[in-house]
Amino acid sequence: MDMYPNPTSDIARKRAELAPEALAAFKAFSKAVFAPGALDARTKQLIAVAVAHVTQCPYCIKGHTEGAARAGATEAQIMEAIWVAAEMRAGGAYAHSALALQTLDHLHPRDPA
Repeated sequence: MDMYPNPTSDIARKRAELAPEALAAFKAFSKAVFAPGALDARTKQLIAVAVAHVTQCPYCIKGHTEGAARAGATEAQIMEAIWVAAEMRAGGAYAHSALALQTLDHLHPRDPA
């Protein structure tokens, strides 16, 4: 059994059979989100590539990398979006270290002097 199975028509059919209303709502939401608006299609796909790397969804990474390229993004732009995602993910860990430090301070109060 593969960790990440290839998407197939059987899987798509089963999803539709098991939760047709949710699937229809998700598809409509996705269509609305990726429709041109204040951001163009290329920008939206570059954001999606970055977010897909943060959420670590292999299907999203593949699909939105392809979508970004089709929308005119260059390989350099796609890679730069990935680096932005990496910095943001690392930045989150760094920023949240304040919680660990605060917890340690409560466990081992320091003498203010």
